[in-house]
Amino acid sequence: MPILACSERIVFMPNLSLIKIPRMNCSQAPGFILLGLSSDPEKWQPFFSIFLGLYLLGLLGNLLLLLAIGADVHLHTPMYFFLSQLSLVDLCFITTTAPKTLEALWTGDGSISFSGCLTQLYFFGVFADMDNLLLAVMAIDRYAAICHPLLYPLLMTPCRCQILVSGSWGIAHGVSMIYTLLLSQLYFHASQEIPHFFCDCRPLLLLSCSDTHFNEVLMMSLAGVLGISAVLCIVSSYGCIFYAVARVSSAQGKRKALTTCSSHLSVVLLFYSTVFATYLKPPSSSRSSGEVVAAVMYTLVTPTLNPFIYSLRNKDVKSSLRRILNIETSQD
Repeated sequence: MPILACSERIVFMPNLSLIKIPRMNCSQAPGFILLGLSSDPEKWQPFFSIFLGLYLLGLLGNLLLLLAIGADVHLHTPMYFFLSQLSLVDLCFITTTAPKTLEALWTGDGSISFSGCLTQLYFFGVFADMDNLLLAVMAIDRYAAICHPLLYPLLMTPCRCQILVSGSWGIAHGVSMIYTLLLSQLYFHASQEIPHFFCDCRPLLLLSCSDTHFNEVLMMSLAGVLGISAVLCIVSSYGCIFYAVARVSSAQGKRKALTTCSSHLSVVLLFYSTVFATYLKPPSSSRSSGEVVAAVMYTLVTPTLNPFIYSLRNKDVKSSLRRILNIETSQD
């Protein structure tokens, strides 16, 4: 007689080793339903307005910053090159999740195919990892500029900047590909409901009827190595920066050095605080409403705020934007 297990059917056959056969009511290509932010239809319209406003604001802010950096030759430096890459990533990041969320809030239909879910998950992973890696690369750039100002042109050459960014893209695509391939091999019950507004690894693992232990361990390990490496890089870079600034004698010199780092530090704190609030626990744990709010913060709010944080605190960017928009400035 066959023995039924929770996640799979185990069949014992004479003179044969143990054979594991997937449960008959499971599928490798099921349909999913994104439950979104709330099950109350009365809240869908307000959420739609908020998401649409943030999405359009994020598109506008990041596009303007890309335009300002690309059109002004004075901004063709390593710092602004990395900033333009961050704006490009943020632009793609919010476009990965926001349109599907807006569609679900407008129509009330959160259904998504298995292939569509994996596609969204893949690009979400790529752009999330790129945000993480670019923040570390930008910290290295600030370290070179403040701690080794005379060697900065030699340290951050255009070729090395391209290598840093290209390497980050390669790592992000590789890690996200591993996540996606692992999830594509799992079995799921048909028409599963995902208690989230986009396809993410954690809710998909919870809904699988396969053994996900290996997936959880490998995904946690890769995310841990990638995240911890970036955080250590940022912390060590700023440790050296603060030590170098402390040795500067003039208050004006200290203020100037710290001003170049304030925007980046603001973005770092905003990004990692929301990411840690969402993912800093085992994948098998239940999801709370607070985590969904944190996910909204780092998938939509943070990428929307980033260009404004940098542009509002940067005179060069503001000057470039004024020239592009033909805004006359008063002369003192």
